[in-house]
Amino acid sequence: MSSVIDRFMRYISIDTQSDEETGTSPSTAKQFNLARVLADDMREMGVSNVRLDEEHCYVYGEIPANTEGARKLGFVSHMDTAPGPSGDASRARIVENYDGGVIRLNDSVSLDPAAFPDMLRYVGKDLIVTDGVSLLGADDKAGVAEIMELADRLIRDDTIKHGKVSIAFTPDEEIGQGTDHFDIDNFDAECAYTVDGGAVGEIEYENFNAATAFISIHGKDIHPGEAKGIMINAARIAGEFDGMLPQDQRPECTEGYDGFFHLTKLNATNADAQMQYLVRDHDAELFEQKKELMKAAAAYINAKYGDVLKLEIKDAYRNMKEIVEPHMYLIDDAKAAFEACGVEPKVIAIRGGTDGAMLSYKGLPCPNLSTGGHNFHSNTEYVPVQSIETMADVLTEIVRVN
Repeated sequence: MSSVIDRFMRYISIDTQSDEETGTSPSTAKQFNLARVLADDMREMGVSNVRLDEEHCYVYGEIPANTEGARKLGFVSHMDTAPGPSGDASRARIVENYDGGVIRLNDSVSLDPAAFPDMLRYVGKDLIVTDGVSLLGADDKAGVAEIMELADRLIRDDTIKHGKVSIAFTPDEEIGQGTDHFDIDNFDAECAYTVDGGAVGEIEYENFNAATAFISIHGKDIHPGEAKGIMINAARIAGEFDGMLPQDQRPECTEGYDGFFHLTKLNATNADAQMQYLVRDHDAELFEQKKELMKAAAAYINAKYGDVLKLEIKDAYRNMKEIVEPHMYLIDDAKAAFEACGVEPKVIAIRGGTDGAMLSYKGLPCPNLSTGGHNFHSNTEYVPVQSIETMADVLTEIVRVN
C-alpha cells in the first residue's frame, strides 16, 4: 500500500463528524482526535512551525522554501465529515481491480454503475468503498492525506525546488464554519488551494452564493370539532409556504449554474412548525431575488393569517469568482500540473461551497482542486486508490519550480 493510501486509511478510521446543533467551535470535540494525529505526524516528518489551535481545532504547518523568488503558496483541507450517515469509516475496504460490475456493500446497499455511471471510468482500478452504513470520509480526508503526502515529499526530496508551502487543516467546513477562526496572517501565504473537490482533474473557482433560511410558524390549535373560524394549522401553512416557492428550483430539478431552494428540515404540528432552507445561486442578482421571494411569501402568509410566520435569512458564503479572477495564474498552474500528470483538467463551477470561498473574501485567493472522490455525503461514497495517488503527484507539480 502506498504511503498516501496508508495515511488515508488511518485518517478515515477517526470519526470527525461536525454538528450544526451544538453552537460550539469546534462543533464536536472528536475533531481534535484527528487534529492531534495530524500535528504529531507533521512533527514526526519534520514540518516546521507545527501548531494546533487548542481552542478552535485548527492545525497549521510550514515547509520552508528551498529556492529563491517563488511565491508563498498554501494548501487547505478540512478534517470534519458531514452530518448524516455514520462517520465511522473503520469498516471501509478496498475492492481491487474493479471489474465494472455491482459492488455489494452490505445486504441492502450496493454500488451499481447503473445508478453511478462514473464507476465505469475506473474499471481495472482499485476502489475504496464504505460498508454501506457509514460515510467513507474522502470528503475531505482524501484532501488531508494528499496534502500530508505533499509535505512529506518536499521534506524528504530536496531536488523538488519550491517556495514556502503553508498547510492548514480546518474543522467544521461541512456546517459552514470552517474559516471562522482561521489565522490568515500567521498562515503567511500569498495564495492557496483548497483540496476538497470531486473527480480527478476538476478545478473550481466559481461557487454558489449561499444563505440559510430559518422559518418558525406559530399556529392556533383547538379541538377539531370546534375548529371552524378558530384553528390556524401551522403544518398546513408550512406546506402553503413551500408551495409558493418555484417548484422547478429544487435541487432535484437543477444542474450547472441553476440555483435552488432546498428544504432541509421540517418539523410540524397543528400548533407549531419549523422549516429550514438552503438558498443557493451562482449569480449574485438572482441570489438576492431568491431571498426577496422568500420575504414576499412570508409577508403574504402573515397578511393572510395574522403575523404567524417568522423568517430569518443568514448569508453563509459568496461566489469566489470575482476574487480569484485577478489571479488566474492559479488556474493556469493547476491545469499545467494536471497535464504533467497525464490528467485532462476540467474547469467547472461548484454546486456548493468550500473553505476557499470564505478565505478568498478574507484576502487569500483560494480556488479548489479535486480529491478524487465520488458520492460525497453518502453511504455509497467511494474513491479510487489511483486517484488519491495521482492527486498527490498533482500537488507536487503545482509547487515545483522548474
